[in-house]
Amino acid sequence: MRHLSFSGVFPILKTPFNEKEEIVHDDVRKETEWLIANGVDGIGIALSSEIFKLSDIEKFDLLKTVIDEASGRVPIIMNTSEESTHYTVEMSKRAQEMGASGLMIKPPGFDGAPASYIEKHFEDVSNSVNIPIFMQDQGSTPVSGDMAIKLSDSNENLSYIKLESIPTVPRFDYCNEKSSKDKLILFGGVGGSFFIEELRRGSSGTMPSSVLADIFVKVWNLWQNNKKEEAHKCFSDFAEIIKIMGQGQGLANWIDKYILFKRGVINKESTFSRSPGLRPTELHFKEIDRILEKNSLV
Repeated sequence: MRHLSFSGVFPILKTPFNEKEEIVHDDVRKETEWLIANGVDGIGIALSSEIFKLSDIEKFDLLKTVIDEASGRVPIIMNTSEESTHYTVEMSKRAQEMGASGLMIKPPGFDGAPASYIEKHFEDVSNSVNIPIFMQDQGSTPVSGDMAIKLSDSNENLSYIKLESIPTVPRFDYCNEKSSKDKLILFGGVGGSFFIEELRRGSSGTMPSSVLADIFVKVWNLWQNNKKEEAHKCFSDFAEIIKIMGQGQGLANWIDKYILFKRGVINKESTFSRSPGLRPTELHFKEIDRILEKNSLV
């Protein structure tokens, strides 16, 4: 039976590390609890969680902690993307066995396999599990609108796509024109940068960083209550901090966890990121402090 009920704000957990680059599970629990207390509709463990820097044992330890803390209050989505179909199937089946509510999978990209092989990859993974899958249309490994529609038409648990290949807006327009919410559910990504534009196009949800989960929930609720101008203004108030959080080369991981610390969600000792990756300068942190104070986030 086709799953179509996921909607709303599904933030991606930031993994707290200590100075030794070990996962701090107590702060994973605190972050999970904070997200649920702020009204999120689900929680993701994905690229923004630095899962590509975790061993398989660590990935599933992290998933276990989040599932245990959530205690069934919200669905947990686990990214099980790997470069081979065999490996992705293995990881996906394990995540399902542990209690994940859904999966997120991006196409393998290293070998540059033809589209037909990528489609078969998704189909084989889909056939190995019974939980819904978010196809991840991600910059370096995109999922075209045509591929997403074709896969969702023929596979009941490939009914979701997270659109984050920039520009996302034309991709929303294309999928809306060629498919329907009876078959393909559209979520936004890219840290929520285009949330308002996506909402105007009927987005069913967003998967931003966990850092501003309360703000995204507020904007979502305003929009659902047809208070669209108020929602737009609320989102615009935080545009500067969302821009700073969107920086690459590893900066975002440090910045996001610093903000979680400043907001009282995790401990200062848990604000590290795994190497390699750029670390913000003291001036950078001061600029962040100014914006947090300006927006009454601390």
